[in-house]
Amino acid sequence: MAQSLELLLIQFLMPDNDARRQAEEQIRRLARDPQVVPALVHHLRTAKTPNVRQLAAVLLRKKITSHWPKLHPDSKASLKQALIDSITLDHSHPVRRASANVVSIIAKYAIPAGEWPELLPFLFQCSQSPQDDHREVALILFSSLTETIGATFQSHLNNLQPILLKCLQDETSSRVRIAALKAVGSFIEYVNDGGDIAIQIISWLVKFKASFLKKHKLVVPILQVMCPLLTETANEDEDSDLAADRSAAEVIDTMAINLPRHVLAPVLEFASVSFHHINPKYREAAVTSLGVISEGCCEHLKDKLEDCLKIVLEALKDQEQMEKSYYALAAFCEDMGEDILPYLEPLICRLVMSLQSSPRNLQETCMSAIGSVAAAAEQAFTPYAKKVLEMMKGFMVLINDEDLCARARATEVVGIVAMAVGRARIEAILPPFIEAAIAGFGLEYSELREYTHGFFSNVAEILGDSFTQYLPHVVPLVFSSCNLDDGSAVDIDDADSIENGFGGVSSDDDVNDEPRVRNISVRTGVLDEKAAATQAIGFFALHTKSAYAPYLEESLKILIRHSGYFHEDLRLQAVISLKHILTAVRAIPPTHADVLEKQKDVLDTVLNIYIKTMTEDDDKEVVAQACMSVADIVKDCGFAAIEPYMLRLAEATLVLLRQESSCQQVESDGEDDGDIDHDEVLMDAVSDLLPAFAKVMGSYFDPIFAKLFDPLMKFAKSPHPPQDKTMVVATLAEVAQEMGAPISAYVDKIMPLVLKELASSDATNRRNAAFCVGEICKNGGAAALKYYGDILRSLHNLFGNSESDDAVRDNAAGAIARMIMVQPQSIPLNQVLPVFIKALPLKEDHEESMTVYGCICSLLLSSHPQILPLVPDVIHVFAQVVVSPDESDEVKTNIGKAVSHLISVYGQQMQPILSALPPAHASALASFASRR
Repeated sequence: MAQSLELLLIQFLMPDNDARRQAEEQIRRLARDPQVVPALVHHLRTAKTPNVRQLAAVLLRKKITSHWPKLHPDSKASLKQALIDSITLDHSHPVRRASANVVSIIAKYAIPAGEWPELLPFLFQCSQSPQDDHREVALILFSSLTETIGATFQSHLNNLQPILLKCLQDETSSRVRIAALKAVGSFIEYVNDGGDIAIQIISWLVKFKASFLKKHKLVVPILQVMCPLLTETANEDEDSDLAADRSAAEVIDTMAINLPRHVLAPVLEFASVSFHHINPKYREAAVTSLGVISEGCCEHLKDKLEDCLKIVLEALKDQEQMEKSYYALAAFCEDMGEDILPYLEPLICRLVMSLQSSPRNLQETCMSAIGSVAAAAEQAFTPYAKKVLEMMKGFMVLINDEDLCARARATEVVGIVAMAVGRARIEAILPPFIEAAIAGFGLEYSELREYTHGFFSNVAEILGDSFTQYLPHVVPLVFSSCNLDDGSAVDIDDADSIENGFGGVSSDDDVNDEPRVRNISVRTGVLDEKAAATQAIGFFALHTKSAYAPYLEESLKILIRHSGYFHEDLRLQAVISLKHILTAVRAIPPTHADVLEKQKDVLDTVLNIYIKTMTEDDDKEVVAQACMSVADIVKDCGFAAIEPYMLRLAEATLVLLRQESSCQQVESDGEDDGDIDHDEVLMDAVSDLLPAFAKVMGSYFDPIFAKLFDPLMKFAKSPHPPQDKTMVVATLAEVAQEMGAPISAYVDKIMPLVLKELASSDATNRRNAAFCVGEICKNGGAAALKYYGDILRSLHNLFGNSESDDAVRDNAAGAIARMIMVQPQSIPLNQVLPVFIKALPLKEDHEESMTVYGCICSLLLSSHPQILPLVPDVIHVFAQVVVSPDESDEVKTNIGKAVSHLISVYGQQMQPILSALPPAHASALASFASRR
């Protein structure tokens, strides 16, 4: 077997896809035999090529779980020795890493059984070796062994602590420092003593919970270590994944996303001090740190934007850090949105000047920054568009290999600028850019093809159905990228990555293979190109609708295939585009019965994929997108079309609310530290499903809601954060609004929560609670009546001077209006109406306008005795409403009818009230009052 296996391993590594597939099939067959283990051990020891040795180790890792119990003791001993030799003697870093992975799998079975007592002493010896490589691989094994035999390490933790501390400060190797950082992170699940030194260094890896860092006050100490690591840039011959600056940036980025309020101050302090450092690497790190936190800290950064931009703009003058400055500037503009507008003029002038005078690599980063500025500025970018587009035209005709990256960036920028300034200004000048983009596709450069697909996605959105003329030219390009061979995504430099290109090697009948490591992310040009092409399919279908009909069948095949792709980026784009395909299919006029049948078939395909994705996909963003798409489809298609899928959709929603889906298990460590973070990505999307179901089912939603209610309400209980509580309250409000009378059965369980949230310190919570209490009163019938006193007292606080949020007050007004409309006799109108009317007109939430002003108009039309003394105040409010550009014509027309009624009944008494109004207001009110 050994000789034939060696040939197959070599064949698998060939670039020829057919040869690789043949080798893969034969290896799969051989791998069923336990004798494959000694054969692979032989090649791990003797193969001359590092790639073959690495591949042998990867295969061992996959197959050892099923074959280990069947091996003779001599074979086990030989395997263990071969792995130790590989770890300590092999000159190839990837081979050592791959062998270490095998050790961690074997240890899971061998150490508890007492079959490898010498392993841990060997690792402790290696961790203190004078050789960097030995120290690094020992630390890597400490990390991986923690995942398999973590409990065994508990008794060794005291011995490990000084080793880890020493390695974290290793002066000779950044690889050792990063490996130590990751080893420390791996012990988080097994260390519980708050005073333990391991906890104080645990957070130097992005694997832990944010709440753990807050609890142990580790945020600032970690950042004090991580920020200086940004100065340690990798050499060209170093593995960039292990570079200290990259690892530090990932940690800081993750912390900024999860702990923005705690991260901003220490990073800004580091940036401010380092920016004046004599060492250019520190000045560069200052700018880099600001770019890294821009996404996570964007809301908090807005208050410090001037300070940050001062550093970034000043850095643009420093030739040694210009590239990082452009990077930071691009990140800032992307995340700051319209807050960047006051700085638009100096930003664009500086970037345009730099673009004209910088070397090529800086021009590429500069163009990225220009694109981010344009996206943030939108219409405000118009004065600069002509100049920028003219410059991009020069880049979009470059054909030399070394210039194609710049051409790709220019193509991207044109699409972004076109989106920013709009169709009216851009349509006439687009054709030459479109021709250049199509021509660039033939230059065989993956990144250029990727950005070309993005460009055409933008153009389709701008032109709408006018993009139809380009479909015959661009759709084949999209299909070509989508159908690229996946084999080109294999990265031989990373043992874990090989598995993704080697997934078929596992024997079909062997259920004991070591499972694929979850959340492996293999980034390649092919992957990014495919993702952009998959997105383009959706945009083309969405914006050309029925004109896309000739391409629907092939597009659907591609999207079905990509919805099950190994990488989450591609699955995400497939999930988004599937809904757009359905939109295009439903836009085809049903002139024949086969069109209706096709629409039904596509709906069936799309919903089946979404339902499966909701419970089985392991990426939260993909699942969230499936949920959002389902909610849109339910509302667009109506209950008749959705009814056959309703029970399965409800079951999938229940699984997500119970947090039992695949994507909700990925990060679970089985340890509740008493502090739960709001899952904004996923749970907001899940909770939006309930109102969507209620909207199309009305009162018939009740039996399904009865099953979903308790799992939903758990999110409002401790230790869930305030964001979870307001998510629940908002969901309940919308369900009550759409489901109607059946909500009365839930009033007693809902009301204590809502009354408490009316007094929340968070404005969003108060706003949602006010809306919810109104809908409960409107639809809760007699069950809500007993709470009216408590509700009125709670709402009264929201009309006082202490309430600073206009939207909260508007929703409180909406709640009062609903209560008056359904139970006027239960409201002390003589006390309530003056406070109610004094809070008007509505300032922010104009969705409440029909309800609020409709209530007042109803009281006026019925000449209710409690409203008549307040008519002067009401007319003053109405006059402001009819001149407001934020209010609808329907609202103004209803007000006009009420005023007309008042004039007809109380003509002489109304005249002085109307005369007291400003002329413009009086004229507008008279205009609407005179309409019939």
